[in-house]
Amino acid sequence: MHGGTRELACSGTKRRTLVNLGGLCCAFGFALAGFAAPAAADAPRPNRILIEYVPPKNPDHQKIYETLKGREVLEKLQQIFSPFKLPIDVTLKTVGCDGVDNAWYQRPTMTICYEYLDNIAKTAPKETTAAGITPQDAMIGQLFYVVGHEMGHAMFDLLNVPLFGRPEDAADQFAAYLMLKLGKDQARRLIGGAAYTYKDYVEVKKVAVPQTAFADVHGAPMQRLYNMLCMAYGADPKDFGDLVEKGYLPQQRARSCHNEFGEVNFAFQQLIVPQLDRDLTKKVLDQEWLPPATSPPPLADDSKPPQ
Repeated sequence: MHGGTRELACSGTKRRTLVNLGGLCCAFGFALAGFAAPAAADAPRPNRILIEYVPPKNPDHQKIYETLKGREVLEKLQQIFSPFKLPIDVTLKTVGCDGVDNAWYQRPTMTICYEYLDNIAKTAPKETTAAGITPQDAMIGQLFYVVGHEMGHAMFDLLNVPLFGRPEDAADQFAAYLMLKLGKDQARRLIGGAAYTYKDYVEVKKVAVPQTAFADVHGAPMQRLYNMLCMAYGADPKDFGDLVEKGYLPQQRARSCHNEFGEVNFAFQQLIVPQLDRDLTKKVLDQEWLPPATSPPPLADDSKPPQ
């Protein structure tokens, strides 16, 4: 969804230089500047996700803050990402961003703005949509999608995952892959909820944009939606077959989705799975993470059920 960054440190924590001269020059540069070279990172280990609910300054965000804490939303996300063996701690925090509606990762912190969460709550459907997306699933799916996306940036950074292609596309694939692996029933609800992010674009059949729009680091909204739906269909054509039958995913794109998912799955198995704690991973995958479909939405006012 939103941009992440990879820190490039001349100390070599991100990329090995091709010749030792590069490291020597870096050390010399630190000495001239009067700084000590940064200490080596710890040995990678699981359970390195920290969480923080920063009290909001804007009173309009107080209800969101209280609801998140009361339902232990960050604690659940902390558990889901606990199997990743990381060299440093990563803090996942919610905070007021002075009117900025966004979320991002910059080592070692992933930030989710209350403004962004407020927008999710306000734009969620008031009742179940024609596509079967409930208000609750729309909120949860969008929240997990953005957290998964930014965590993708974090994992690519901290696990030294090489990328061919745009980081934003890879982060979208990372998020979609996680949603598909959290269980068949949960995957359906998560993908549907995340897809609701693009509802405004689905209704517009033709668009006109300036050429500079194609210079954005993110793909066009409908491209991102089709990529997500293609991943889902490629992972399970039977369970997600209605995406094609009902016209949400074009037939011509659907033909390649099995291979597209296969490429992402191969990359995940090769580059990410070896960095996971096996026992914690099994525990995460075996757990039911979504609340019952009849429970209140995660960011809505509990005293006002959906109309």
